[in-house]
Amino acid sequence: RCTVDDRVTRVAWLNRSTILYAGNDKWSIDNRVVILSNTKTQYSIKIHNVDVYDEGPYTCSVQTDNHPKTSRVHLIVQVPPQIVNISSDITVNEGSSVTLMCLAFGRPEPTVTWRHLSGKGQGFVSEDEYLEITGITREQSGEYECSAVNDVAVPDVRKVKVTVNYPPYISNAKNTGASVGQKGILQCEASAVPVAEFQWFKEDTRLANGLEGVRIESKGRLSTLTFFNVSEKDYGNYTCVATNKLGNTNASIILYG
Repeated sequence: RCTVDDRVTRVAWLNRSTILYAGNDKWSIDNRVVILSNTKTQYSIKIHNVDVYDEGPYTCSVQTDNHPKTSRVHLIVQVPPQIVNISSDITVNEGSSVTLMCLAFGRPEPTVTWRHLSGKGQGFVSEDEYLEITGITREQSGEYECSAVNDVAVPDVRKVKVTVNYPPYISNAKNTGASVGQKGILQCEASAVPVAEFQWFKEDTRLANGLEGVRIESKGRLSTLTFFNVSEKDYGNYTCVATNKLGNTNASIILYG
């Protein structure tokens, strides 16, 4: 808006040095710019659908009987934060180095932060567009959230999933007792990414499902070896082997009377 009085004879609006309007005559080829009012008291223009390129100085120039006068206004264009590029979900081996990227746009320039959404709470890990993890551990797997914040609108938030592969580790393998004629169950629990495959051995012989009255069931982290009708010859030392593409491990479990 530009306030004028009845001494004004000619009026114009300029953007930097480009004339937009002179009186009611439109000089600008931009159809978003229109004249709003040209009266004895006010000379105003309107810009529809403002863009960042519209930012800058605008000048209202008026001619009076004596001399020209100008009035300047600076248009500041604000843009909500927007994440324009972010790393894809990634799978790496334990010990590798990982760099996650999150590029954001906005005006004012948004602040970008990364945080790890782990079971232990949500910890900030980086106040930067890039998050670098050297020698990644299995505890550092999970979802990482990037948020871009400025004061114009709500933050833009995106997530990246990081999967960390590691070799099997048998966390639970207990010796178990069972009486002759009863049911006996040996359990072997292994954590691994990707999930481990299990094998059972007695001495050097690999056990097969359904043979000699035993059943092997493996689901997720747990494998069970079930004896439906324990006999004397079933007692002894069994080996549980857990394997994935990164390696294998084994544990000795005793079935006793």
